[in-house]
Amino acid sequence: MSGPIRVTVHPPSPTGGRRVRVDGEILGLAHNVTDVSEFLRRAGLEIDPAEVPESPWIDWRGVGPERWGPEPIG
Repeated sequence: MSGPIRVTVHPPSPTGGRRVRVDGEILGLAHNVTDVSEFLRRAGLEIDPAEVPESPWIDWRGVGPERWGPEPIG
């Protein structure tokens, strides 16, 4: 693979969870930073869950790593 790895964590879905992509490939639906870390590990990218929120190569779309569920009503 050439160039930097591009990890995208999409905004929370209406039913909860966030899609995680690496270089355009969907790895799964994460519900927390531990899920993101596990998806990346399976893709060959080791990262401690504690480092996920501040990782410079993860693009958090919409909101940051503190939001995972559906938007509150009201």
